[in-house]
Amino acid sequence: MLRVSLPAVIPVPPALTSCNLGFPGTMTEQQSPPEQMATGEGAGERGGNYKITIYELENFQGKRCELTEELPNITEKEMEKVGSIQVESGPWLGFERQAYAGEQFVLEKGDYPRWDSWSNSHSSDSLMSIRPLQIDSADHKIHLFENVGYTGRKMEIVDDDVPSLWAHGFQDRVASVKALNGTWVGYEYPGYRGRQHVFEKGEYRHWNEWDANQPLIQSVRRVRDQQWHQRGSFENS
Repeated sequence: MLRVSLPAVIPVPPALTSCNLGFPGTMTEQQSPPEQMATGEGAGERGGNYKITIYELENFQGKRCELTEELPNITEKEMEKVGSIQVESGPWLGFERQAYAGEQFVLEKGDYPRWDSWSNSHSSDSLMSIRPLQIDSADHKIHLFENVGYTGRKMEIVDDDVPSLWAHGFQDRVASVKALNGTWVGYEYPGYRGRQHVFEKGEYRHWNEWDANQPLIQSVRRVRDQQWHQRGSFENS
């Protein structure tokens, strides 16, 4: 469900891990976005069944590290880079730089044989930190605002994915966000392309709070969890 509202006020400006030597793997084609499959009870809950394996080389080769908790710096596991990833249960959130900074990469259940299979912007092949992505609810509701401080035009999205905000009468300027239920990811461009910005449940008064370079979002989708969404991570309702 989508709803666009006119402003009612005048806008106001602003770990547990194990590491082993890897072995040759088979390259698996990564769909965009990846499909999720159902797993055991508790999968995807904070502190639940999170499991991901990162490899130093492409195609699941070279040194590997299995993670069940957050990792603020991959060099702590004597890895220089991440070349490929396998997500057994999640979802997870990768970051371009150490200490959960820089460009964000949503990693749902599936195989990622190369860096460009998890980077929608294709602007950086670096992934230096990673953590579980919080999923708080099976329901999804988000408010997008034109200006900072939750002012200007507002778009409400409930339990739906939106490949183009323009197609539903909303502009591409999104300067503040309220994620009321569920976890969401916004993209710079239509069709879920460009830099990714994750919105876990909470309020984001200014676009710099989601580490954006500008207040630009043109498509939005739900991040879904196999515990509640067993039919896949990406279906329009």
